[in-house]
Amino acid sequence: MRSIRALVLRLARESPAWGYRRLHGELLVGGVKVAASTVGEILKDAGIPPAPERTSSTWAGFLRSQEDALLACDFFETVTLSGARL
Repeated sequence: MRSIRALVLRLARESPAWGYRRLHGELLVGGVKVAASTVGEILKDAGIPPAPERTSSTWAGFLRSQEDALLACDFFETVTLSGARL
């Protein structure tokens, strides 16, 4: 149960616009079976307000959460059939 709690809290921190239902859906996609009400209780117990009441992420926060993908995009290169590099 501690690992599920930690995962819910991490997802909530990384995606402040997601409510407990969206978090629940993402957990199901990841193979974690937990009730939506349990996700809501975990957030409530941790003092995390409902998604509309949370502050939106800052630009710096967005960049920090996406840094791995941004680095991959900056160094991605492909060669076309004609030999041109993109």
